Amino acid sequence: MTLILQNDLPDAQRGPSRLPGIAPCAPDDWLRVDEAYAAQMGYRAALLAERREDVIWCDPAAMSAAQEVLKEALMLLPGLGFRVDGSAVHRPDGQRIKVDFDAPLNTLGQLVQEDICILEKRGDQHVLTGAVVCFPANWRLADKVGRPLTDIHVPVEDYDTDIARRVQRLFDGVQAGRPLWRFNKLQYRNPDLHQPRRITDVDDGTFVRSERQCIVRMPQSQAVVFSIHTWVVRGAEPPPAV
Repeated sequence: MTLILQNDLPDAQRGPSRLPGIAPCAPDDWLRVDEAYAAQMGYRAALLAERREDVIWCDPAAMSAAQEVLKEALMLLPGLGFRVDGSAVHRPDGQRIKVDFDAPLNTLGQLVQEDICILEKRGDQHVLTGAVVCFPANWRLADKVGRPLTDIHVPVEDYDTDIARRVQRLFDGVQAGRPLWRFNKLQYRNPDLHQPRRITDVDDGTFVRSERQCIVRMPQSQAVVFSIHTWVVRGAEPPPAV
């Protein structure tokens, strides 16, 4: 178990969460840096090196979309304390990361705290075509690759047919430059960020885990990014029942 904690949840994530619970997001606010950046990035580096097949995947047909996501992220990084210098990025924790557009998801996984999922329209639904997911909460990337939204969310409690339709409409309707965001929040006994195995003891723990999830349309490929920034804090009150 790896213990990496933030000091507190952001103010906007201290209330109850609900599905889909969507709100507008500023165009430059789908990536964030917090006080756990260095520790989380160290953990991400270890997972990318030691468990690469578990945490990163890209359909070859999605390579151009993944490259666009990296390009868009690089434009935001200077405003978050990074220095972009030619073919490399200097992170806020002092590490220098080479930018590799031949491996865009691997580069993203070494730069941002967010897990990044790329979804593209295939028929009537958006399908997961690429992802770097180091900090899953009770799901495995291998079980979700190439699958549509309705399958990706099985077996999320309360994700019924009505919610599925509403979420698909959100992915259809989100516009470039006008991202959306939501959050979830659950209690855990185990504070480890990397929890791919489904567990049942999430309601009586001493840690609260909250994900800030953004839905972002890429302007060129029209792919949709689902970004996930994870907070884990100790000793918070359980979220109210919804």
